[in-house]
Amino acid sequence: MYAEERQHEIVTSARELGRVSVAELAAHFDVTPETIRRDLSVLSGRGLLSRVHGGAVPAEKLRLAETPMGDREVSWPMEKLAIARHAVEMLPHREGLTVLMDAGTTTARLCELLPPWVTLVVTNSVPSAAALASRDEMDVLLLGGHVRGITQATVGNQALEVLHRLRVDIAFMGTNGFSIGHGFSTPDPAEAAMKELMVRSAREVYVLADSSKLGADYLVSFAQVADADVLITDAKLPAASVAEFVGAGLRVELA
Repeated sequence: MYAEERQHEIVTSARELGRVSVAELAAHFDVTPETIRRDLSVLSGRGLLSRVHGGAVPAEKLRLAETPMGDREVSWPMEKLAIARHAVEMLPHREGLTVLMDAGTTTARLCELLPPWVTLVVTNSVPSAAALASRDEMDVLLLGGHVRGITQATVGNQALEVLHRLRVDIAFMGTNGFSIGHGFSTPDPAEAAMKELMVRSAREVYVLADSSKLGADYLVSFAQVADADVLITDAKLPAASVAEFVGAGLRVELA
């Protein structure tokens, strides 16, 4: 097979599957991994693929833009509420439970649902902190720092310094996209730094994400699949994808 034919098939596979890996392509075409890497470099240079760790994705799939809060708030509302309810049902019933809430429109649904045995909530979401502050039975710690207008989340060194010293029972994480190869990702490096440290600060990590985010790879991966304990999503996630994530060691809960 000529290199041009092989490269055409690689692009076709990437667009059909959402991602291709160097190892799988080398085995499929019976060539060396170095040959495939050269192919991917050529295709990346032509703007047809974007390189990611271990392979490539279609160029149009590696996303940079963020959707404003108002648009995300009205997107998939029933699924987001069901995901939040399911996440709360999974919480251990233990007095003095401490949780960390990431910014986002799905995690924000937790504000009215958290049970009274949650005594401390740490968050970088300005709207969530305001909503939770009216609940007398729990303490709320808003991580200080620069507020990003598009997400209304605090970011920066001040918030990171506090996070470095914290340890909580559960972290409820949001994500802009998720996939096996790129993990959980977001377009902004400052928010990615916050999310990465949130994951490290918790004994257990629950990722809340509706199925529309499947296969969306954004600029910065803040956690790999193995870094989370459970993915809580909606029943529209394809069965094949559920099996793939479970096979990678991630518990998947369908709300």
